[in-house]
Amino acid sequence: MPDGMETERKTSSDPASATSRYAGRKIHLIGVAGAGMRALARMLLDYGASVSGSDMSASGTLDRLVADGAKIGVGQKPENIPPDCELVVFSVAIHPQNPELVAARERGLEVVKYSEMLGRLMGERTGVAVSGTHGKSTTTAMVAYVLTTAGMDPSYVVGATVEQLGGPSGVGAGRHFVAEACEFDRSFLNLHPHYAAVLNIEEDHLDCYQDLEAIIEAFRAFVARVDPAGVVVANGEDRNVAQAVRGAPCEVQTFGLAEGCTWRGVNLASENGRYRCDVLLGGQEFCRLQSPLPGLHNLYNSLAATALLHLAGVSAAKISRLLGGFSGTHRRMTLKAQNDGVTVLDDYAHHPTEIQATLRALRECYQPRRLVCVFQPHQHSRTRFLLKDFSRSFAQADEVIVPDIYFVRDSARERDYISSQDLVSQIRLCGGAAIYLKTFEDITEHLEQSLQPGDLVVTMGAGNIWEVADEIVRWLGNNR
Repeated sequence: MPDGMETERKTSSDPASATSRYAGRKIHLIGVAGAGMRALARMLLDYGASVSGSDMSASGTLDRLVADGAKIGVGQKPENIPPDCELVVFSVAIHPQNPELVAARERGLEVVKYSEMLGRLMGERTGVAVSGTHGKSTTTAMVAYVLTTAGMDPSYVVGATVEQLGGPSGVGAGRHFVAEACEFDRSFLNLHPHYAAVLNIEEDHLDCYQDLEAIIEAFRAFVARVDPAGVVVANGEDRNVAQAVRGAPCEVQTFGLAEGCTWRGVNLASENGRYRCDVLLGGQEFCRLQSPLPGLHNLYNSLAATALLHLAGVSAAKISRLLGGFSGTHRRMTLKAQNDGVTVLDDYAHHPTEIQATLRALRECYQPRRLVCVFQPHQHSRTRFLLKDFSRSFAQADEVIVPDIYFVRDSARERDYISSQDLVSQIRLCGGAAIYLKTFEDITEHLEQSLQPGDLVVTMGAGNIWEVADEIVRWLGNNR
């Protein structure tokens, strides 16, 4: 599936009861093709808003929004904003001098960030927000999927397409609104959830945070915004999370495998990389949990989801049964093809910890003869700040192929500080086998010449590296 592809969106079985104060409002979205923005656009359409929007280039995402009833412009210019527009929403990727953003303010229109709009919509329901450096999309999708299949008809916004739910967002008549709470640009401080999860906290987004302490402080501020009558579900094995939830204004429940966790997994076992355990709640048997996805990290995600689902009113029996049927989100260890003994996958991992966890899970699950990772670094600043961590994160790969860094958000000057060749050199110093191949064409040519039966190749990164996976899948279908 090409990046961003979505199936038919899910709406409430009784749309009339899924009300919002934004029904009938005329809303324009700048940067509408972004993961969160397109989910927001579809949600507003389902609420009955008149939606327009724009993005820099044509795409299948824009075509689908048009088919859903949005009026979309390609390229960004003031005339894209309808004359009767009442509200303009813009993504964090939009520059302050964007012509549409400037025009909206000159016209005196109400202008808000994506995260603020998300907070407004969450405020109309019982908010369930999932935060953390890693695992937000998967855990959010788990909660939305189980609530939906349990008949509780939630509204939700996930930062990735969930095929089982028909897309990245849905509007339901139920009382819950489930959403990712992203720490970038402190966006999650626009949310006021009733229930929240803090999955983990690590260094990331150092282009907008000074250091780890500043990141922990932002999570502490997020926790402070949780309803005093609500609950925070926190990783009980993460010291940074412990700092963030200390002094929380509401109840804190911890999850993990260690003694003392409110939600504790015991009797751990695994088969082909898929973990299972018995879940204890306050030391008492709660349910048997089979993580639906490979990797120990996904068992932790499943424990957090279990806690949130229990708080939302789902029975232990239903959580155990329904969570096992979850099949994952787009670009999270997504199997693209298995042809003539070669396995092709695609993944969104773009942080060292995510890379380590994903490669370990893939090796456990598929047990390949050779594991080849095509990693596209995302942002020059992230690569520079976390270079040492990146260099140690590919231990499970037999070969690492690195194209040029995906340029986004950084200044042009940042390119001078770091390159993909620097990362390749550091991987080699750590004992890894790594090569730099500048273009996607170079990479596909190399793979076509080197892949053998029993090999697994995974494309990895937050940019457009999925195109390499798609090309290899086409090549395998045509030539093997």
